[in-house]
Amino acid sequence: MTLRARLLLAFLVPTLALLVFGGFLLFRASRNVLEQQLGESLSAVAATVAAQVSPERVLALTPEDAVGDGSRTWRSLKKTLEAAQQASGTRRLFIFDAQRRALIDVGGGLPPGAEAPELLRDALELEQVFAGAPNASQVLFKGTDGAFYKTGYAPVLQDGKVVAVVAVEGSAAFFGPLADLRNAFVALAALTLVLLAAAAVLSARQVSRPLEQLVQVAQVIGQGDLTSPVATDAKTVELAALSRALEQMRAGLESRDRQLKMMLGGVAHEVKNPLGGIELFTGLLDEELRGGQPSVPDALEHLGRIRRELDYLGRIVEDFLAFAREQKVARTPFELAPFVHGAVGHLQGEASARGVALVLEVGAARLEGDESLLTSALVNLVKNALQVSKAGQTVRVVGRVEGGRGVLEVHDEGPGIPVELQARVFEPFFTTREKGTGLGLPLARKLVDANSGALTLESQPGHTVFRLSLPLAA
Repeated sequence: MTLRARLLLAFLVPTLALLVFGGFLLFRASRNVLEQQLGESLSAVAATVAAQVSPERVLALTPEDAVGDGSRTWRSLKKTLEAAQQASGTRRLFIFDAQRRALIDVGGGLPPGAEAPELLRDALELEQVFAGAPNASQVLFKGTDGAFYKTGYAPVLQDGKVVAVVAVEGSAAFFGPLADLRNAFVALAALTLVLLAAAAVLSARQVSRPLEQLVQVAQVIGQGDLTSPVATDAKTVELAALSRALEQMRAGLESRDRQLKMMLGGVAHEVKNPLGGIELFTGLLDEELRGGQPSVPDALEHLGRIRRELDYLGRIVEDFLAFAREQKVARTPFELAPFVHGAVGHLQGEASARGVALVLEVGAARLEGDESLLTSALVNLVKNALQVSKAGQTVRVVGRVEGGRGVLEVHDEGPGIPVELQARVFEPFFTTREKGTGLGLPLARKLVDANSGALTLESQPGHTVFRLSLPLAA
């Protein structure tokens, strides 16, 4: 199932259920309230009629009273019931005794003394009426005309005893409009559902289309195309953030791929030269040894050159592996001064051999980072400064706190780096020295970046500064 279909179902199914359930509850509640009001109204009409008739006259009625024009008592009661029926607008009004036999019936046509079978459906309600309290049927019943009706009951009392019951049948005229209201609600619910479905389709499209675009972009990236930037029409904050994250991932992969190709090209280029030298000096050594009288000094010289080329190859491989390796950072607090003295102290011998003064000016500060990785970065920077310095010059390592950060600076008095080359010194395998691998400064920056630091350069003839900024310990 597609994402768009899932979004539609997730939105429409609960909405449809809510409309159906809510409409059903509303219809039932409205119907119950109206039924209750109709029952109370019919019971009140029955009670009014019961108060108007004489219990003695009711008890005196016999089937013979209805023969012909009827007796005076029968005509009087019938007139009273007809007047009440006309005044209340009810369908039927009749009186029956404890044996549920009709005594007089206006609107129903039951002869006196006939049983009223319709009373059986209200047996429970009539128990309360015969106990002396008005009541009404709990359910509607359908008449021969197809309309719905309800019956209200009230007792006729004589000396506190129920001698008969007045029954009033009234039309549930509200049921037709209520049914119309139900049908209108169903139509409104259907229309609302259609509108909500249209809105849901538009919303799902706005959500799914950018996601589909991102899926296509991810597939393109997975196929190896790292040059096409990620661009979607995402209009939500979350999708825009996802697009930015995917673009950052693509840019990172592209950068890493570019660096890898550059490194492979650099390694191939750097390895080619020492291999050529090894091949040359191996041939010379072979010729020397195959001669009639080989020269030991010449052979040893050729062998020494071969070893130097092999050492250079080994350094290229080590630098390449160090740069390509994913660095695992273990950050801990450490003191600045002991860190600098420990990292740079062993380079004093190399500085003395070159006739270069190595000066340390480090204040008190507590930094946070991977001390081992940062040691490698600092050593690379100081070695680079020593290699470009001449005898009599000074390399200074300065440490201090500045702007809420720990700052380490490596100063040298070398020839400086031309402005047009300063942007490239951190590129892998870029070097201006004949035997340089071009990985020292890129590796230093990579190690510093891994520790949430920054490495920058300022250079002019006679003064170059590599500035390393690191976070302070909390």
